[in-house]
Amino acid sequence: MKREDLTEKILDIKREKGWSWTHITSEIGGMSPVLVIGALLGQHRLVKPLARKAAILFGLTPAEEAMLNEVPNRGAGVGMPPTDPLLYRFYELILVNGPAMKALIEEEFGDGIMSAIDFDMEIERQPDEKGDRVKLNMSGKFLPFKYYGAEQGIAPLGLKSLDLD
Repeated sequence: MKREDLTEKILDIKREKGWSWTHITSEIGGMSPVLVIGALLGQHRLVKPLARKAAILFGLTPAEEAMLNEVPNRGAGVGMPPTDPLLYRFYELILVNGPAMKALIEEEFGDGIMSAIDFDMEIERQPDEKGDRVKLNMSGKFLPFKYYGAEQGIAPLGLKSLDLD
C-alpha cells in the first residue's frame, strides 16, 4: 500500500461513517487538530500513541498504523501552483503579501526565517455581518541565519540584537 492509498481509505471511512474532522480530532487528540488532520491526509506523522488511537478509530491494520507513524514526503501530491481554489488563495497570499511580511520580520528580528517546524497554528471562525471570516493565527520560531566562519567581533547569527556597528 502507498501512503496515498491509506489517505483515500481514511477519507472513505470518514465519509461512510459521516464523521466530521472535529469528531475525529477529538477522538484522537494529543496535538493540534491541524497536525492530526495533516497526518491523516499524509502530510505529517502521528506519534505511536496517536497512530494507535487513529488505527483503532478507523479499524486500520498494523501495517497501516505503522505507516501513520512514518515521516512523510511532505508536500507530495500538491502541484505548484496549486489548482484547488482555497489552496491557491494561500499561495496567492504569500505571492502578494510575502515580500512585505518578509521585510517586516527582518526589520523586527534580523536576517533569518520563521520556522515551519517549530510552529503553531490555530484556525477559527469569526462571525461577521458581511460574511463570516477565517482567522488564522500562526506562530513560528525565528531562526537567525548563521554566518559561518564569522571572525571575532562579527556577529555569528543574523539576530537584529547582535547587529554590531
